[in-house]
Amino acid sequence: MAQIEPAPVELDIRGHVARVRLNRPAALNAIDREMDRALGRIWTQVDDDPEIRVVILSGAGDRAFCAGGDMNDPPTGHDGLSFGGGLTGIGGQWRPLRKPMICAVHGYVLGLGFELAMCADIVLAADDAIFRLPEAKAGVIDHCGVVHRAIRQLPYHVAMAMIVASEPLTAQDALRHGLVNACFARADLAKGVDQWIDKLLACAPLVSQAARAAALDGLDRPLGEALAASYPLISAYRDTADQAEARSAWRERRAPLWSGH
Repeated sequence: MAQIEPAPVELDIRGHVARVRLNRPAALNAIDREMDRALGRIWTQVDDDPEIRVVILSGAGDRAFCAGGDMNDPPTGHDGLSFGGGLTGIGGQWRPLRKPMICAVHGYVLGLGFELAMCADIVLAADDAIFRLPEAKAGVIDHCGVVHRAIRQLPYHVAMAMIVASEPLTAQDALRHGLVNACFARADLAKGVDQWIDKLLACAPLVSQAARAAALDGLDRPLGEALAASYPLISAYRDTADQAEARSAWRERRAPLWSGH
């Protein structure tokens, strides 16, 4: 009987939470073309499912969240999408998620894996996580979009040390520089993820999505223009059941029950 190969990316949907796990541990979860295509399909499914409110991205195995692109079978983008299934904006059309995403990292977080982590809204790190851009030391560079996020999300000289000298960044330093939200002992990382899931699920999902979209849109505008702009998801929220539930819960002095509608 032929052995069935495991899926390169695992998707587990329970309730309002979608858990996405990179699943090539023998290759340190390096992203090849098959994994890239699988991520594209999963991001579409997650974004199109109105019941999903939180996305968790993690990596299988003990050694790495993701060691970057697979040099033996590098991702090339597909269907016009960028690498990472369209999430990164590298090499094609950028298609960011509408849902808030938590990225839980451990071990090696390199190159394209570092980029995927920076695409998340919340990053939680095990204390053994090592962030690195190996391009300069390896002498390889192609569609190096990761540098644009690194220089925006880290202090200038810290980012430049990573970019021009492949200087690694420990989980503790990443926390100190604000790149990650929290750092946990490796054994406690899953518990930390669950705590953050509870925090997000306690919030109105449509508000989280609308505020997130407005914040990201506003980054591309001068402050005055961002303040004066109107944002479709915020406008649409005014007529939702959750808006009415927020008012009722406030009047009745109780915790709101969000429907996502």
